[in-house]
Amino acid sequence: MVEKSTEGAFGSRTIWQELEAMARGRIQEFLGELLKEEVTVLVGRQKSERREAVDVPAVYRNGYGKPRKLAMMGGTIEVRRPRVRGLEERFESQILPLFRRRTQEVSELLPQLYLHGLAQGDFELALRGLLGDGAPLSASSIERLRGKWVAEFEAWSRRSLRGLEPVYLWADGIYVKAGLEKDKAALLVIVAGLRDGRKVVLAVESGYRESAEAWGRMLRDLRARGMSAPRLVVADGHLGIWAALSQVLPEVAEQRCWNHKIVNVLDTLPKKLQAEARELLCRIPYAKTRREAEKLRQEFRSLYGQQQPKAVETLERDWDRLVAFYGFPQEHWKHLRTTNPVESPFAAVRLRTAAGKRYRKVANATALIWRVLLVAERAFRRLDHPQLLAEIAEGATYEDGVRVARVEPTTAEAAA
Repeated sequence: MVEKSTEGAFGSRTIWQELEAMARGRIQEFLGELLKEEVTVLVGRQKSERREAVDVPAVYRNGYGKPRKLAMMGGTIEVRRPRVRGLEERFESQILPLFRRRTQEVSELLPQLYLHGLAQGDFELALRGLLGDGAPLSASSIERLRGKWVAEFEAWSRRSLRGLEPVYLWADGIYVKAGLEKDKAALLVIVAGLRDGRKVVLAVESGYRESAEAWGRMLRDLRARGMSAPRLVVADGHLGIWAALSQVLPEVAEQRCWNHKIVNVLDTLPKKLQAEARELLCRIPYAKTRREAEKLRQEFRSLYGQQQPKAVETLERDWDRLVAFYGFPQEHWKHLRTTNPVESPFAAVRLRTAAGKRYRKVANATALIWRVLLVAERAFRRLDHPQLLAEIAEGATYEDGVRVARVEPTTAEAAA
């Protein structure tokens, strides 16, 4: 068998080294031919071909415009748009519209790279080699693309919530450095567990230090946009959210996050006692009944009440909020003991905000974090046993995780 090679005809080493340039050159030629064909269809005749009839509109080719750069996913090419004269209106190419310097795919790529951690000042260094020297990667162009998120976030924040049936809400705040203020900006986030078992980001809003006023404004806005009242709200120990709930949603049960509570209790103990105390504290929220949890609380009091009264006081503060989850199905307890459903997405948010370090405007930070949370929302796990959510939404009551059967009154009792 005779070996065949293209070495002599083309020089394989030269072709491989210049493969990218050759591909871009062919794309550039192909795009040029498409633009010429578009003008041919518009004019109605080939170049140098006479008009078939005298009354046909006198539309003529008029050379080419100045060379311009077009950034594509495979690199940046140089194109020249054909010009036309004799039209009543300005010729607008459908293939390469005016003032477009990048394809739609590149326009969508840039904000996504920023979203996933590439700092605004790093675009030039990271993408210049990929897209070429002529690619439009100035800070102002990235800023304009990012501004689209702000508009989308504002529309999302005004959307109607009618028909949305949240059963559980998880609320928490995240702090980011933004603006010229000394204090960090607090972004309030609410994640909802819906009747069909899905978890969704319900609201993202900036608020001053998680105050009662900020949380109250957020909750009132949700109600005004049509949100129905949930059955349970899970949050940390910040007083602002509880004060707001008592004013806006007084009928809703309240559950305090056990992770935050355990950390708060351990902070009051000497380090030499923390390991033993942690083991006992972690057993409390996993007790099978509320009575068993209260026995474990009493055990903690017996061990530390005399020498560490502050730790016992911290544990017993807001006790009713700590054990509210016993009034809901046992199958949902792992979702309700903590604010993990909203804390987990914050890990991705903190990685992204750490890359940005500081934001000039709170609105930009809010829109960015909202966008990151929406990406994280795609991976949210559904609530276990979603069929129970309909029962809870309709008012079913539970005791120690077991549904309490309703006893129908007899005819005599009803008459009395």
